[in-house]
Amino acid sequence: MAESPLKTYRIQGLSCTNCAAKFENNVRELEGVKDAKINFGASKISVQGSATIEEIEKAGAFDNLKIRGEQEQVKQKEPFWKQKENIKVVFSVILLLISWILDNRYADGSIMPVIGYAAAIIVGGYSLFVNGLKNLVRLRFDMHTLMTVAIIGAAVLGEWGEGATVVILFAISEALEKYSMDKARNSIESLMNIAPKEALIRRGHHEMMVAVDEIEVGDIMIVKPGQKLAMDGRIMKGASTLNQAAITGESEPVFKTVEGEVFAGTLNGEGLLEVEVTKRVEDTTIAKIIHLVEEAQAEKAPSQAFVDKFAKFYTPAIMLIALAIAVLPPIVMNGDWSEWIYRGLAVLVVGCPCALVISTPIAIVTAIGNAAKHGVLIKGGVHLEEAGALKAIAFDKTGTLTKGVPEVTDFTVLSDVLNEQDVLAIAAALESRSQHPLAAAILQKAENHDVDYHSLLVEDFTAITGKGIKGKINQGIYYIGKPHLFEEEAGIVFSDDVLKLISGFQNAGKTVMVLGDQVKLLALIAVSDEIRESSKEAIRKLHALGIEKTIMLTGDNIGTAKAIGAAAGVHEIEAELLPQDKLTIIKRWKQKYDRVAMVGDGVNDAPALAASTVGIAMGGAGTDTALETADIALMGDDLSKLPYTIRLSRKTLKIIKQNITFSLVIKILALLLIAPGWLTLWMAIFADMGATLLVTLNSLRLLRIKE
Repeated sequence: MAESPLKTYRIQGLSCTNCAAKFENNVRELEGVKDAKINFGASKISVQGSATIEEIEKAGAFDNLKIRGEQEQVKQKEPFWKQKENIKVVFSVILLLISWILDNRYADGSIMPVIGYAAAIIVGGYSLFVNGLKNLVRLRFDMHTLMTVAIIGAAVLGEWGEGATVVILFAISEALEKYSMDKARNSIESLMNIAPKEALIRRGHHEMMVAVDEIEVGDIMIVKPGQKLAMDGRIMKGASTLNQAAITGESEPVFKTVEGEVFAGTLNGEGLLEVEVTKRVEDTTIAKIIHLVEEAQAEKAPSQAFVDKFAKFYTPAIMLIALAIAVLPPIVMNGDWSEWIYRGLAVLVVGCPCALVISTPIAIVTAIGNAAKHGVLIKGGVHLEEAGALKAIAFDKTGTLTKGVPEVTDFTVLSDVLNEQDVLAIAAALESRSQHPLAAAILQKAENHDVDYHSLLVEDFTAITGKGIKGKINQGIYYIGKPHLFEEEAGIVFSDDVLKLISGFQNAGKTVMVLGDQVKLLALIAVSDEIRESSKEAIRKLHALGIEKTIMLTGDNIGTAKAIGAAAGVHEIEAELLPQDKLTIIKRWKQKYDRVAMVGDGVNDAPALAASTVGIAMGGAGTDTALETADIALMGDDLSKLPYTIRLSRKTLKIIKQNITFSLVIKILALLLIAPGWLTLWMAIFADMGATLLVTLNSLRLLRIKE
């Protein structure tokens, strides 16, 4: 039997975690639905089953939720003040004011103000009552239930004015909460609209505008100057500068030419480009960023898990306290029933956990969205929180602190028999089988000198982990790799002159590779990889932020490592490491510093990245592996994003703590006012509304964090 299809839909108008839980349960109960899972942060719901959009929307009618397909273009929202729910709030406010004037004018118990108050309650709180009464029948106690009980109680006690005020303040609170939550989600919503929905495609001799859903891998996309790219691809013809800020966060445009990789959502500069499409629309880098960020927003941070657990006990406790306040004083102390029931109702209202429950998710959603707009992909709230608590950071050298584009600077032939062309041909033939970053430098030198290495057949090729490579060419066994490879594999002892040459290259910050056979050395190859301009400044900023230790980990020789490490400004250097050595060092540092990050390219340093508290990959825009495996991906090859990420994380932690503390303090203060009878119903709802709004506005400050 085939498994039911899983479909994901976007929700418009979702602002309350309790409403989200209720909506999820309603969808689960629909006929034909096996399961439903809501992502509150991204405002999405995944449904396994055969329910239609209309049926799902009906399940969310209690909160006026609107549903659309995951890929469906967002409809233009009406202005905040023109939305139907908000017009009802304005109308009920007018009714309340008129009733209040009538109440003051006719102090003889006229029925007119009561009718006005009742009308204001019905207009402003109709949906609140419908949901609250349904919940009451099912004994499901949430925010709507508490409010409904409080308002009915106020009406029974004859406090019509206060009941109407509570309804209207609650409606205003919900409207502003939706507005704030939409603003927090806008950072991701805006990413969805970055890439065009159609592109100019050439098929055969015909050029036509094609919707992105219909564009196939291999199609040729024509991108004119000033246009945005609709798809990921590879430049086949032309050259231009591209603004990649939407993907990598880079402020400066990047020049690209034939064979250059380009991304959907980037802006073409002055050149006409012909681009071969390499990914379907759902697989583009921008699509993956959006998907991963939205999934990250569903991941609960430790502080959010704590708040959710706390809220489970908090809400029933508030109801018991309210019941005790309403019932015990009249029974035990002969108190006035109406007075103490009123106080119990005030406890119900002020006890709503809205501000507390929303305190963490809105901060996480805002921070992760802001990071994505700046070219930093954070894969979940837990990683966001952990980044703020880091004490030590380890960096891979090649491609992280350095540009990762090595060049051969010195090629010293040591053979009396073979000339430079012959030796370079052997080296290039061997390296053409290797995936090592330094191999590209040797192959490039061979190409520059028109060396024909393709004609040399390499047999029995073997990579010797962390040391080098070997292979058979014309019946001879050749090695190329680190100097100690020859001592260990071939037993060759280096002369003093050779050792002096090697030492000189290494002290100049160059990596030395030795080429030879089983008997003699053939050449010394010195390769240099420039340090990134951003590395030194990024390390300085990290130290200024209070990071206790920075360390560079490299498989390179100690001389080169010292030169690069000194230029970058790291505290410590560990050189001549195998992949397992990096893993051991990360584990050791975790014992010493508790929280340690590893920054690498997301491919070669996988074990160390996995073992660290936070694995940070460089250049996520260019590698699917980095996007999938890292906890945090810096989309551009730019370390300057790292200090920004640490600052954002720390600010988020600070705001979450402020939100939780503020929510609880407001509740406690309001509850203390109940004992002397100072807390009225409208004051209670005002305290709850004020706490929720302040928590939300405080979280939105995270949108202002810049690099």
